[in-house]
Amino acid sequence: MVYNFNLGIGWASSGVEYAQAYRANVFRRIGQEAKFVFTDMFPQENIEHMTANLGFLDSEILWLYTFFTDCRIAPVSFTLKQLDEQFSGKKYRFSRRGKRAKYVFEGENNFCMAYLTNENSDLVHRVEIVSGGKLIRKDYYTYCRIYTEYYAPARGKAHLYLRRFFNEDGTTAYEEIIDEGAVMYRFEDRLLCSKEELVGYMVERLQLTKEDVVIIDRTTGIGQAILQQAKEARIGIVIHAEHFSEGNSDGNNILWNNYYEYAFSQNSHVSFYVTATEAQRKLLLKQFQKYQGVTPRIEAIPVGSLDELKRPQKGRKPFSCITASRLAPEKHIDWLISAVVLARKQIPELTLDIYGEGGQQDALQKQIEKLHCSGYVRLCGQQNLENVYMKYEAYLSASTSEGFGLSLLEAIGSGLPMIGFDVRYGNQAFIEEGKNGYRIPFDREMDDRVKIQKLAEKIICLFSEADREKFQERSYQIAKKFLTKEVEKKWKKLL
Repeated sequence: MVYNFNLGIGWASSGVEYAQAYRANVFRRIGQEAKFVFTDMFPQENIEHMTANLGFLDSEILWLYTFFTDCRIAPVSFTLKQLDEQFSGKKYRFSRRGKRAKYVFEGENNFCMAYLTNENSDLVHRVEIVSGGKLIRKDYYTYCRIYTEYYAPARGKAHLYLRRFFNEDGTTAYEEIIDEGAVMYRFEDRLLCSKEELVGYMVERLQLTKEDVVIIDRTTGIGQAILQQAKEARIGIVIHAEHFSEGNSDGNNILWNNYYEYAFSQNSHVSFYVTATEAQRKLLLKQFQKYQGVTPRIEAIPVGSLDELKRPQKGRKPFSCITASRLAPEKHIDWLISAVVLARKQIPELTLDIYGEGGQQDALQKQIEKLHCSGYVRLCGQQNLENVYMKYEAYLSASTSEGFGLSLLEAIGSGLPMIGFDVRYGNQAFIEEGKNGYRIPFDREMDDRVKIQKLAEKIICLFSEADREKFQERSYQIAKKFLTKEVEKKWKKLL
């Protein structure tokens, strides 16, 4: 069995969770049994809804807090009718507005508020109980009540002091006692004095053997407990981001990323490390040898793959560019817009379509309006781009940090020439200078206007001087290394 440990997951998950969901699919395809363990508390959501949203199977998920009960991971199926039955014999007024249903009982300010999974559903995830105007309890449901939170007024607020976790039959499995941020877990046969101890107890209960593999995607607050209890199981650490601070490292010392410092210090207990790109693997290996005098096993395994290469049946739209990412400041979509406006002075047919959603959407739309470029620069929203990339002639990126870049991978899989900055690691993996695109030398001290000018110059070069058909074929050649069958081979070999 392969156990994959992480902290949280959300509706707007990070690349870590997407990488895990991709890995889950690979493991299914190669016949490798796996579990994905999440250790965060999710009081506002049912974890199953978020894991299923990313494509995990319920049978693959272990949640720290229900692990010690017999309640299985499941979607919410507890209904308003079942809740009504709990109030049998009591007088109340019922009302509903959207996702909230309210039961008002006799007495002064006594009511229950039920939170439903959506506005059109009768499925109840959470019920808040108020007595005398004070919150005293919250009950959480999936197909049964899985846990309850107990509150008491303190300093004018509702103070959470206890969580009680239940088995399917309603009996108590264990309790979490909470006091000003400190926690204690009370079982029939033991007391655990921290969440780290709870994680360690979970790993102990897994009864790992040398046949098992533990992969840790995030180590913060859980790494030490896992390593201490893993026994003979092989330990793997996945590197999802930049692993060191370049500005705070020199020839004698290196400052590791806080998220990885513990995992790197325990290299003698780690069977392997996994990076997403070969460039990061080589750099990390060199740094281990230089700064720690060790040569650990490090494998480069992509966090995404291509089932097939996409070739257009019809011609590509001439002089068309695409970019796809979260509309976030670090993606610097604003630089691309300005660069395309500048390049269009020499390439008048040039267009740019921007795919994705995010907090910068309004600002980018205002920029488009200010530059009067709405006729050739478009915000296209979030779409499935599987069969969209191949309609374009080039992919543009202004990101200054790409650990991997799934959109970059998908773009070369559709044969797109690419332009981006020469930054670690995705651009280095997917852009070969002068062969399938251009990597622009990058200096963080460089003025933004210079960055925009350099982007514009390479766009002009691509559409006026380069052999774009040759560039396209080289992108396809690079993409072959990232075909799903090749990634599956890497995981099979490692496990």
